[in-house]
Parts: sequence; C-alpha cells; structure tokens
Amino acid sequence: MNTVRRGAAALAAAAVVLGTGAAFPAAAAPSPTPSTGTLPAGLYGTKDPTYDGVWRQSLAFLAQRGTGFQPADQAVGWLLGQQCEDGSFASYRADVSKPCDEKTMRDTNATAVAVQALRAVRGQAAAPSAIDKAVKAGSDWLRTVQNKDGGWGYGVGGPSDANSTSVVIGALAAIGVRPGSFTSAEGRSPYDALLTFALPCSDKEGAGAFAYQPDKTGKLLANADATAAATLAGLGKSVVATKASPQQPPACTDLSKPTVGRAALNGAAYLSKALAKTGHLTLPPMPGATDTTEQPDIGNTADAVVALAAAGATKEAEPALTWLEKNSVAWAKEGGPAAYAQLILAARSTETDPRRFGTTDLVEQLNATGPAPKAPDTSASSTDDESGFDVWWIIGIGTLLAVGIGFFVSGRKK
Repeated sequence: MNTVRRGAAALAAAAVVLGTGAAFPAAAAPSPTPSTGTLPAGLYGTKDPTYDGVWRQSLAFLAQRGTGFQPADQAVGWLLGQQCEDGSFASYRADVSKPCDEKTMRDTNATAVAVQALRAVRGQAAAPSAIDKAVKAGSDWLRTVQNKDGGWGYGVGGPSDANSTSVVIGALAAIGVRPGSFTSAEGRSPYDALLTFALPCSDKEGAGAFAYQPDKTGKLLANADATAAATLAGLGKSVVATKASPQQPPACTDLSKPTVGRAALNGAAYLSKALAKTGHLTLPPMPGATDTTEQPDIGNTADAVVALAAAGATKEAEPALTWLEKNSVAWAKEGGPAAYAQLILAARSTETDPRRFGTTDLVEQLNATGPAPKAPDTSASSTDDESGFDVWWIIGIGTLLAVGIGFFVSGRKK
C-alpha cells in the first residue's frame, strides 16, 4: 500500500495507518511521546498528536456515537478549539492562543473529519450553536479550496487524490449536503474527480480498483486504501456506514458511460477479490527494507470491511472481520484511539458487537484513551440523531444512480 493519507495522512506518523499500525490515512512508524511530556486536556491518546491529533479525536467521537456514548464536553471543546478562524483545521495546533496564519498547515482531511465528528456529537453537546457555527465554517472553507476538477488534495492547492476527496464526500453527506451539488467554479463535482481515479474492469492487475493518484506517467495503479475510501464515497457514505440490503456479491462491470455508483461497486469487487486470498490485505515491504516479506495491513483491512458491508457484500467481508477479531488486538493497543475506532466501525458495519470483538471490549478500550464519555442514552425519547449513527448523514446520499437494480442503501449514519 502506498503511504497515502486518507484522513490525516499521518494517521499518524504512527503505526495507526499502515498495516503495521495502520489506520485510515497512511503513515509510517509509531509516533514518539511529545518532548514536553504533557498533552492537552480533552485530547484522546497518549502519543504525539502533531500529525493526527484532530484525526484521532474525530474518529473516537464517531465510534463513540456509534455505540451510544457522547464524548465528554471537555473533549468536544478541545476539538472546537482546534479550528482556525477561517473554518479550517490543521492536523494539530499545539498553541491555540495564537491565531492561524499563512504558516499554519491547513489540512483538508482533518477539516472534513472534524466537521463530520462535530455534527455527530451535536445532539447532546453542551453548546450546539457553537457546533453549528463550526460545521458551517468548516464546510464553507472546504468549498473555497476545492480544486478545479471537483476534488481535494491533502494540502491546500495540492492535486486531488482519491482519499482526500472521499473524506470530504463523507463529511458532506454527514452534514446533509449533497456531494454532487458541491461543485467547483468550473462546475465539477467531487464525484467527477473520484471517477478519474477509477480503474476499468479490463485492467489486468487492478480491475475495478481506485488509484490514490495517477503516477508520474499518468498511469493509475490499484491502491487498496484508496479503493476502500472511494467505494464508500461513491455510494454517498462514509466510515460509519452499515450494511446495505439486499445482500449481493460484488461484480465488476464497465459501463459505456461510467457512473460513480457503478465505480463504487466495482471497487467492492476488487476488495472482495483481494480479501479472498488470505482474509486480509497486505502491505508491500517499505523501500530499502531488509525484510521483504509482506505484512498484514490491519488498518486497511478494517476499511475494506466497512466498504464491502456498505456495498451489500457483508458475506464477503465476514472472513476478514473474523481475521481482525483474532489478529488486531496488539495493533489497536499500539495505535490507540484511531485504531480502536476503526475496528469499532468495522464491527458496527457488519452488526457485530464491538464489546465482544474476539476477546476484547473495543468500546471500553477506546473510552479509556480519553476523558470519560457520557453514558449511553437508553431512554425511549432519545432520537436516532442523538443516540447513534443511524440517520443524520443519509440526507446527503443523492447520487446513488446506476448502482444496479435491487441495490438499496441501508439507512445509517455518516
């Protein structure tokens, strides 16, 4: 897998992103402990947040909401405090007393996932109006940095990539904005950009997959991380999607006029085939590494499970989920909140209890990485919008056309 970033490319320069510690984006080695030895109150995790502070906090919120918990007000306040005045987010701001300036490395992935997470916790937050303001400011900023082709790169002005574009699509759907209507000044939508990364079914090595970006020669190379992200985005969903009905085995089909829905199902077919070999995805050896043995890619395997479930291919995802239950405990412990959240999202997508994930209670482990969340609201009066991940994001799924007869999107959250 390329060391690309899906949501905070550095989901951390921590093993939370590669299969050796992979989480949504792409990273490399475990993050060191901050030299100061202290971390901000309200932040999840104990490792250096420089590259993934906003990302891991946001994923933790999404996983907690999916299991009925509401993050502590202190944790929500920390995330709100990370936002720049223009609505953007950086991967992490150590000193929020200083305003963002031209040297602040604004991050489209962090901004998108933070917007999505804040919207998810709004219902039980202490200051819903502040969250509404932050969500609007964040989405408005994303529009200002949208590329001409309709997509986004990780950094402002960078060429569009499948992962960053997909993260933004998920966020837009989550806040009730139709991604297809979120167009650039040139009239291009995020889906237009996403289609440019799709490989045809006729491709011998990556039939149906998505590339992260074209290589230097303009060729598209299959990338499992990008494929999982783009499959969800093409369906108008994000990382908290649950399984779709009816169930159907994924198949790759080229249309005379490509559609993003069809491309998403083709992506699911690619992932299904890739997982069928060993039950998990693999990481190629790092450049220059003495050990050339491929290693399991735990993070992207979890991503693939969510993508397959969302595409109506839960049956094809089940062996991978079983593999994760047996092999991901040590990885999650090393990765921290983002890793635990990823596994919770994978479990939820297949209606598996994350509290009984093999021998691990993922929910308990995640909650222990930050301020104690509020207990689940089990009252009959609580709404779907407030108690879990089930309703609010679907408003944005307007573009599931040509996905195939009989294919329906299950109502779910983000």
